[in-house]
Amino acid sequence: MAIVSTHTLDAVNGTHAGGIPITLLKLSKDGSRTTVFRKMTDPGGRLLEEIDAAAIDTAAQYELIFETGPYFAAQLPDRNERQIVGEVVLRFAMPDAKAKYHLPVILSPNGYSVWWSS
Repeated sequence: MAIVSTHTLDAVNGTHAGGIPITLLKLSKDGSRTTVFRKMTDPGGRLLEEIDAAAIDTAAQYELIFETGPYFAAQLPDRNERQIVGEVVLRFAMPDAKAKYHLPVILSPNGYSVWWSS
């Protein structure tokens, strides 16, 4: 079983970014995309999903998509006209179907920082 997890942090106000919709897609070599899950971060900005190892394609690429636009529109309503980034997309591999892939993200309205913390 693989574990995909994240922790979203709000760089503007220094808190957790809860309630952000997240989708994990599997990108096949033929260009097709399959939704693995669609969930939302909890109030503390955390998400953890276990994925059956048999469902992991170690040769595929994956995308973790964070829908940040609505979050920042609600947090900073007077800045909406200056917000151009609506999603943060992380493309990564899962070469070990039994590993933990923890990808914390520090978010701002038009930028982000990410790292892998296994």
